[in-house]
Amino acid sequence: MGNRPIHELHGWDVTVEEAVALQECLRARICRESGALVVRRVAGVDVSFREGRARAAVAVLSFPDLQLVDQALAEAAISFPYIPGLLSFREGPAVLAAFERLALWPDLVIFDGQGLAHPRRLGLASHLGLFLDLPSIGCAKSRLCGSHGAVGPARGDWAPLYDGDEIIGAALRSRPGTRPLYVSIGHRIDLENAIRYVLACCTHYRLPETTRWAHRLAGGAS
Repeated sequence: MGNRPIHELHGWDVTVEEAVALQECLRARICRESGALVVRRVAGVDVSFREGRARAAVAVLSFPDLQLVDQALAEAAISFPYIPGLLSFREGPAVLAAFERLALWPDLVIFDGQGLAHPRRLGLASHLGLFLDLPSIGCAKSRLCGSHGAVGPARGDWAPLYDGDEIIGAALRSRPGTRPLYVSIGHRIDLENAIRYVLACCTHYRLPETTRWAHRLAGGAS
C-alpha cells in the first residue's frame, strides 16, 4: 500500500452538472506555490481504455537519474462519458486505485493532462493533485484552452499560455524540431518549477520519461 492516505474529496458517481459544480468548488483549493519542495522520486501517470474499462498506470522514477523504482496498475469500469474538460471524472477512480498499490510514494507527480490550463482551472493534474495532496504538474501533448505566442526553437524555450489576461500555463519546447508541450500548475507548485521539472524529465524525447514509462505500463493509447 502507499505511504500516505488519499483524500476522499467526493464520490465519483456524479452527473455532468454535478461534475462541473465540483470543479468550480474545488478550484479554490489549488495551491500555486512550491514551498520547500524536495524531489527524490517523481511519478508519471497514464490511462488506456479498452472494452469499457480504464487501465491506469503509475510509474515512479528516482530523481534526477530517472530510474524506475516502483510501478502499479489498476483497472476500473468506466462510469462517466467522454467529455473534454471533465476527463478526471472518467480517469480518476482507476488512477487513484493505482496509487493505492504503490510501495514507494512519489514527491512529485507529472500527469499526462492539464492542470490549471483548463476552462475551470481544474484539469486532471489539479483535481487528482488535491486527492493525493502532492505537488503535481499537468504536462499535456495538446492545448485545451488559452493562446500563446511563438515558441523559440531551442530546448527550454517557452511562451506563456494566456486565457484573457491570466497566465494559465506554458507552451514548452522540450526537444528541438518537435511540437511544444503544454505545462501547467497542478497543485502545490509554481509554474517556473513545473517547467523546470518537466524539462529535467525530458531526456532524449519530446515527452518526459515519467509519461513514457507510464504509457508503456498502461499498455495502450491514452
